[in-house]
Amino acid sequence: MPSGPPAEPPEELTSPLAYEGVWRFTAPALEASVPQARHAVRDLLAEQCVPVAAAIMDGLLLIVSELVTNAVRHAALLSPQIAVQVTLGANWLRVAVEDDHPYRPKALEADQGDLGGRGLWLVKTLTAEVGGKCGVEHTGNGGKAIWAELPLTPPVTSPPLLL
Repeated sequence: MPSGPPAEPPEELTSPLAYEGVWRFTAPALEASVPQARHAVRDLLAEQCVPVAAAIMDGLLLIVSELVTNAVRHAALLSPQIAVQVTLGANWLRVAVEDDHPYRPKALEADQGDLGGRGLWLVKTLTAEVGGKCGVEHTGNGGKAIWAELPLTPPVTSPPLLL
């Protein structure tokens, strides 16, 4: 039996991955901030070499657009600035859009003729489809942060059984 100190766990099991961390940026509550936020999130994930699947990336960028659009349309009067925070874990990512408006919105299904009103419902649906979760939290300044947490890769689904 060999003697000596116990073997150290491999470094990759104990150290965070290079892309793990938290990034936060602010933007004015203006329509122009919607594509800027979407591009900033996409560029951040590319710069950090995050192994996010294309299907997850597409949904994530749509979620960012919807959350920033909602903040711009519904909170700008009380919140001239919004914040976008991206948190990256080993196998997941979380995006949150924060504003200073105290109202906590609800996901509604809009009528067929409505031109808007489906944003949070869409965020909720996209998040659930990939096994993620979303929610709203109060912030310390009386506002709110609406967030979505997604896996980096879509869940593996079994093919349907043929009888």
